[in-house]
Amino acid sequence: MSEMTEEERVQLTKGILAMLDEWGISGKDQLLLLGLADAPAREIRQLRENRPLPDSPEVMQRVEHLICIADALRTTYPFSKRMGKLWMNRPNRKFRQRTPLATMVEDGIVGLVSVRSYLDCSYSWEITTTNGS
Repeated sequence: MSEMTEEERVQLTKGILAMLDEWGISGKDQLLLLGLADAPAREIRQLRENRPLPDSPEVMQRVEHLICIADALRTTYPFSKRMGKLWMNRPNRKFRQRTPLATMVEDGIVGLVSVRSYLDCSYSWEITTTNGS
């Protein structure tokens, strides 16, 4: 993502935080999802006020997974934005009766990949065939 301008990174940050807000995710959990577990609580406010997310590979990988999860939810529920929030907060057998949100927060990058794989069969197939080769 280093080819992005500072302004583009700020807009990306605001978009990601707005999406996480729509899903009903607390500020603390937003920081965890973004790989910023060690950041002070005020970091979320600073990100909302025009500070871009760090341009680190781990953070950008998490952002990519979150964007793809949001896209898959839009495809799955094209007529209702609310369904994404409901789905993220409803226990799911695939995630051992945890919510997808809890899976992502508790399991970190592995949880993000699990939720993305569940929602996006082409991604699931891609990582399965890539790892199996």
